[in-house]
Amino acid sequence: MQPYFLPYIGYFHLIAAVDLFIVYDNIKYTKKGWINRNRMFQNGKDVMFSLPLKNDSDYLDVCERELAADFNRNKLLNQFKGTYRRAPYFSQTIPLVEQIVRYKEGNLFCFLHHSIAKTCEYLGITTEIRNSSTIAIDHGLKNQTKVLALCEAVGASAYVNTIGGMELYSKEVFLEKGVKLNFIRSKPFEYAQFGEAFVPWLSIIDVMMFNSLDFIRTCISTNYELI
Repeated sequence: MQPYFLPYIGYFHLIAAVDLFIVYDNIKYTKKGWINRNRMFQNGKDVMFSLPLKNDSDYLDVCERELAADFNRNKLLNQFKGTYRRAPYFSQTIPLVEQIVRYKEGNLFCFLHHSIAKTCEYLGITTEIRNSSTIAIDHGLKNQTKVLALCEAVGASAYVNTIGGMELYSKEVFLEKGVKLNFIRSKPFEYAQFGEAFVPWLSIIDVMMFNSLDFIRTCISTNYELI
């Protein structure tokens, strides 16, 4: 999977469901995706938050991109604090958010990797996480062929992808290579968001601000299905 900044709960369902999670560091950075941005709940609607990046070539990989030199960490933290200060689990969650946002790292991938690892640690997810570039394959491969090469290199007998991958990957082709292919689908669930109409699939920060850690850990391990 690509690295994302404080992604929605489905990303963590996927990490928790597998034995090894491979995160792409040597993949092209894509604009207007979720690599350096996500959504929070603010004034009854979803609002975007993001990591500012240094202006650079559109052809660089994620691991070659840098955060903007003027990235104001306090401004982003204040955005979270202003939005969620009245949330029931604010005091429990904000130390993690501060640890993530204040991380003194200028490289985009390293910053994202740290945020994913720290969130997993907080949620009790112990899955091994490896960077794709550390695995000995032909990294010029693309899409399904590259995934199969990674599976072979790490000795995987099964591969799990998000539900959106159903149009990209073939169970028959994977089986021909001795790999079982499954797709993970997060089950919907609602929780109170300041008494407003519920907005689903926001950043994991939103989930953590409004729900107890025990509840989230149970949801992470059970509230999905493999198809």
